[in-house]
Amino acid sequence: MSDTLEQHLDAALVQTPGSPLCVAFSGGPDSTALLHALASMPVARARGLRALHVDHAMNPQSAAWSEHCQRFCETLNVPCEVTRVQVELDKGFGLEAAARHARYAAFESSLRQGEYLLLAHHRDDQAETVLLKLLRGAGPDSLGGMRALRPFARGQLWRPLLELSRKQLRDYLDARQLPSIDDPSNADTRFARNHLRHYILPRLERLWPQAVDSIVHSAALSRAAADALQVQWLAAFDALHDPAAHTLDAAGWLALHPALREPLLDHWLHGLSLPAPTTAQRQQIEHQCGARAGQQPCVQWRGAELHIWRGRLWAHAPAPIIDETWQATWRGESLALPDGGTLSLVDTEVRLAEPMQVRLRRGGERIKPAGDAYTRELRDLFQQAMIPPWRRPGVPLLYIGTDIVGVADRWLSERGKLIFEQAGTRACWSPAR
Repeated sequence: MSDTLEQHLDAALVQTPGSPLCVAFSGGPDSTALLHALASMPVARARGLRALHVDHAMNPQSAAWSEHCQRFCETLNVPCEVTRVQVELDKGFGLEAAARHARYAAFESSLRQGEYLLLAHHRDDQAETVLLKLLRGAGPDSLGGMRALRPFARGQLWRPLLELSRKQLRDYLDARQLPSIDDPSNADTRFARNHLRHYILPRLERLWPQAVDSIVHSAALSRAAADALQVQWLAAFDALHDPAAHTLDAAGWLALHPALREPLLDHWLHGLSLPAPTTAQRQQIEHQCGARAGQQPCVQWRGAELHIWRGRLWAHAPAPIIDETWQATWRGESLALPDGGTLSLVDTEVRLAEPMQVRLRRGGERIKPAGDAYTRELRDLFQQAMIPPWRRPGVPLLYIGTDIVGVADRWLSERGKLIFEQAGTRACWSPAR
């Protein structure tokens, strides 16, 4: 049993020849076994084997854990990079999801060109993942579980241990008396995965000893079905997706067969770095696609908002609460806006001769655009320009005294036009997505 891990990895490395290897090393039992086994293999060392440890800074022991990982790697003569991250808990995600998001962002920024990032997920992790997806009402793609290999950042994300059990990895550690980190959060059964691991799966296995094998087998069947369906929904995605606005045709999406509709929506949302909705939220989206003209339905879930506007689906992260009394003096430097957008000049070296006040909408504002015979309400201009309603509160308005001389980089009054012409530049508004 003690040689099973090395034999398995030796066969796996043959299937991915030549690519540099980087182990996502938490210091826990699973990644310790993976890294130690690879370090004993000359073929892995020849491929530039290194380790990457992410310090989430969420536990008082996190700095000590980082030091442990570095010392362990020193004993193996394997380079170890430690990256400290800030877990953002104000983005609408739960603790687990926020930590995962920060961790994968660190992986993405640290991975080198053509490198394989190895994760130590195993067979039991796969079963837990599939059960969690099943309880959330997922379809074939999610029920297929974690993919062994997929493109990631500048290289590939590889899970070479999905065919091995947790017990096999722990046996490897015990046989060599290797030290590892015991993160107490892994025993906190308030987290769904830990509850499944410590309570649900052990009970299932007492009644059905083959439970994990059966779950993993079903996942493989679901993955095969999802891959077959992918050919169809990817073609539909290309037809329905507007890559400039990052939107989907609502009627076309709703007309798809449910087996295509669900993975296509998830693919679109993940491309926007947004989480997928639950079954109930999907049903609400489908229902709202039939809303009457003039209505502006919005479906929200943790970490995302989906709007149906002008016949299309729009999605973004939850918008921050904006103080409509916000204002700032601006001469052309890059200015951070309250909604996460920015206002600057096309020529970053230029400054305006006359400072402007930048403010936000409070309602009823009007401007007479240069060359226009009439004064226009901003509401009408926004509708004509198809600026989505949820972006309008964050549109920067440029004032000289009490007069609006510009609206972002879209409309200028005669006075505003003259100011920018004299400076030889123009405004550049980058709205929050």
